[in-house]
Order: sequence, then C-alpha cells, then structure tokens
Amino acid sequence: MLFTKGHGTGNDFVILPDPDGELALTPEIVASLCDRRRGIGGDGVLRVVRSAKHPEAADLAGEAEWFMDYWNSDGSIAEMCGNGVRVFVRYLLDNDLATAVPAGLPVATRAGIMVALVSADSIKVRMTTPRVYAGSTATVGSLTLPGVAVDVGNPHLVCGLHDGVSLAGLDLHREPAFDAGVFPHGVNVEFVEQAEPVDGIDGHVRMRVHERGSGETLSCGTGALAVGAVALRDRGLSAGSIAVDVPGGRLVVTHDEADGWWLEGPAVLVATGSVW
Repeated sequence: MLFTKGHGTGNDFVILPDPDGELALTPEIVASLCDRRRGIGGDGVLRVVRSAKHPEAADLAGEAEWFMDYWNSDGSIAEMCGNGVRVFVRYLLDNDLATAVPAGLPVATRAGIMVALVSADSIKVRMTTPRVYAGSTATVGSLTLPGVAVDVGNPHLVCGLHDGVSLAGLDLHREPAFDAGVFPHGVNVEFVEQAEPVDGIDGHVRMRVHERGSGETLSCGTGALAVGAVALRDRGLSAGSIAVDVPGGRLVVTHDEADGWWLEGPAVLVATGSVW
C-alpha cells in the first residue's frame, strides 16, 4: 500500500491514493495506520478516490472529480476536515492529478463540495456556512464550561474561557463530557481564549481542541471555522477575519461580503513510502 504523509498546522494525515476505489479500507486498517508507535501515525486517513468510483460521492462527480474519503484515527468516518481538505488539495496538485485554476479547485466531501484557492504559501478553502444553533456545556475534570453548538458540516461545541480559567491548564487527555441529547453522534470540542490584536485582522484568539474520534490534536480546521464564526458573531460583525492560533500554527477564518466562509492556512507533504 502506497502512502504519503502530510499535515496542516500539525494536524497530520496518512494519504492513500486509490483513484479507482479498489482499496478495501476498514476501521482496523485505518487505526493501525494511524497508530503512532506501531504504524505510520496520524490524526486521520485521507483516501484519494475519484468521485465517480465511490458510492457516497458518485452523485457529485459532475461537480468534482476527486472525493476526500476521510477517516478519524480510531477508524470512524467523519463528514469533513478543514486541514485535511487543504492537504488533500496539495497532494492532488503535487501528483499532477489536478490543476489550480483561478476559479478554484472543487473537492467532494461528505459535507458537500469545497472549493480551494491556491497561493504560494497557503491554501484557502471555501467552507460550509457555519450554523450556530444551540447553547450547551462541556465538562473537563471538575470544570463545566458553557459553549455554543456550531454545525459546519460536522458538529462542534465552542467554549470560551473566562474567570481565570487557563487554556494551557486544561487536561484534554480524556474526552470532555457533553450532552448527548444535543450531540447524539459525538462532538468536536474547542476551548478558546482571547489574544492580542493582529494588524489587518478583526480578531485574534487561541484555541485547543479535542476532536471526536482522534483526541486532542495540534489543529482542527473545521474547529477553527466554528470558532471564527462565534468570534465574529460576538463582535457584532457580519463580515471580517479572525486569526485562530492553534498549537500547530495559525489559521485565518474569513467571512466575505458575498457570504462566503473561507479557511486559510498551510498544507505540507513530508514523506512518501509503502506499508504492508
């Protein structure tokens, strides 16, 4: 089995080329590949398959040639991954499977079609419009923190930190407790604190995340999008940009005047090889 290893702000993935959908991928294989001691190691697997060759994406083949079949590191399937889709696009471009065009490169995902714009240092992806829809809570140790539920194609709970609670002091080795009535299929939980102003950006925050199916990761693109949406709402802005610092680097979330939501950040391929 051929693979490439890549990451976006430290959120790392095992990329499996399978253009004709012939790979018999299973949860056990995915978990084995993502094992950081006995496998390659990663927060998830990106299977590169033509939309027409995958039963979940065949109806999108007329809009996007390629489907990002994304699996979490525990072998569960996820709807979308914001860092993953940028790494996926980088793989397509570097392997001459697609060409960057001014109108953007479309990619099919379980959350719909995402469009990527490529520059020299980063990739910007037009994402699903965030839907802020409920209040809820997350419990970490003895702390129960209020949060906002956000749907960005997958479920998120954004918890702002106040009253002296430190982002660095949170223990995220275990999954935070959450309300299964609000999140029946699990949830990605983001913890957020305000940061110093950044020139040219409307807001700046720092974030840590516990991802459903993967544990704490260095970055979560859809989580940053959810955090950016809440930050813009809290500032009373209908459009603008939020810098979201994660342990693995910086992402920028932008809501433009045309009602497009964009996630921008780096995407890097670091190794290729084979595994058996």
